[in-house]
Amino acid sequence: MLLHDRRSRVPQTRWAMRKNAMGHVFQTTSQRGLNHNLPPMRLWHKAKKLGTWDPRAISLDRDIKDWRALSPDQRDLIVRLTSLFQAGEEAVTLDLLPLIMVVAEEGRLEEEMFLTAFLWEEAKHVEAFRRFLDEVVCTHEDLSHYHTPNYSRIFYRELPAALNRLRHDSSPQAQAEASVTYNLIVEGVLAETGYHAYHAILKRNDLLPGMLQMMEYLKRDESRHLAYGVYLLSRLVIEHGDPIWNAIERRMGELLTPAIEVVNELFEAYPVLPFDLQVDEFIAFAMAQFQARSSRIEKARGQTLEQLNRVDELEQMPV
Repeated sequence: MLLHDRRSRVPQTRWAMRKNAMGHVFQTTSQRGLNHNLPPMRLWHKAKKLGTWDPRAISLDRDIKDWRALSPDQRDLIVRLTSLFQAGEEAVTLDLLPLIMVVAEEGRLEEEMFLTAFLWEEAKHVEAFRRFLDEVVCTHEDLSHYHTPNYSRIFYRELPAALNRLRHDSSPQAQAEASVTYNLIVEGVLAETGYHAYHAILKRNDLLPGMLQMMEYLKRDESRHLAYGVYLLSRLVIEHGDPIWNAIERRMGELLTPAIEVVNELFEAYPVLPFDLQVDEFIAFAMAQFQARSSRIEKARGQTLEQLNRVDELEQMPV
């Protein structure tokens, strides 16, 4: 779709504002200003307060000692899990930019402001996992052999294809399918289940306290990212109706099974699971997280934008 075609369909683009506002070229010097009641702005304010932790300020001294005492299978599982997160965080950092560009093109300044924090936090997560690999695991080997077929499908193909499609197709359906892939599947199923696995390994066994602290910070960041994804998909459903909801359902159906298989593949390499883990716990957790967000987005079919944008509505989002 050509740029001028997109602009003609979206009258509130930044381009349109600059062309027509005359004396008020920018939103923040117009009568509109900033809407601090929008959920993305509330997430922006939370990000300023809660997202400023530094991966390099967390002590890993005890982690180094704990690592030496782990069995080979225990180490292998942690490295396997970390390799999935490391590549995943790099992927989402690289692939978020087209969504930011679409949101900016539509003149949604409040959403774009939050997405700048979103991208910064994803980049910080890349640093956090790499620091653990460098200073605790002390490895520089190629870890891509841990990237199983279903993991590769999602992170090597589905995620970049869905997000990069937005460079030439910014339609509501393309935005919805990109957000389902990024927010509901990658963040809402895989990342959330991965955090649960780290917690089960580290918290229950009193291990690697520095890594556990980083996980708590990462999970808090991701809760805001998920809340934005739920908001974006809900907004698209309200604005464009059942065709978008149908596209969301279809995309969720395409990717849920391979996402669950990523969880299965994580554990199937071990005849006896380290740390007394149970696969069923993590499958059930992944499905519960998925269902909670899916139900919340479906609720938007009966809502107005005014209802979605209420402050208390954001607080009820499952994050």
